[in-house]
Amino acid sequence: MTTTSHRQHVPAPEIREPVPTRSTRVAAGRALAVLRIAFGLTFLWAFVDKVFGLGYVTPAGKGWIDGGDPTAGFLGKGTSGPFTDFYQSLVGDFWVTPLFMIALAGIGIALTLGIGMRIAAVSGTILYLLMWSAALPPETNPVLDDHIVGAITLVVLALVAAGNVWGLGKQWSRLPIVERYPWLR
Repeated sequence: MTTTSHRQHVPAPEIREPVPTRSTRVAAGRALAVLRIAFGLTFLWAFVDKVFGLGYVTPAGKGWIDGGDPTAGFLGKGTSGPFTDFYQSLVGDFWVTPLFMIALAGIGIALTLGIGMRIAAVSGTILYLLMWSAALPPETNPVLDDHIVGAITLVVLALVAAGNVWGLGKQWSRLPIVERYPWLR
């Protein structure tokens, strides 16, 4: 006895990607602007706390303004993993703390204002990767931690020109020096 199959060919349903509406694009731009500003204020807060020793991460009376070294504690005692010796060798070098503090302030100002997003993303990513590599492996995950997520976020913010919404990114990009050197955007 022969069995015949009566299968019909039914085409697969077409999957259509949703077309972003204007309101969706506006909402996404605003959400990215809030994320950019939040990251900017995080960098600025770290700078202010380390300068004045407000008692949060930097103990009162141990701020940079009081003669404290904002990098010595972490580099001297907070490092672990394969790069410990390298980071501990930096403690007390004349250039380490000023460079770190300039980076915190510069990245924070750029992100908060939405200017120099490419430079802020590159600088912030380097800073995040350095801080990540100073304490390996991360405590709660064998590979990822908030430093890696922060680095990825900064790159995304620069790629989508997040400084143009609720920021000075458009005005910044019209400056003659920025037009001449687009990497300053």
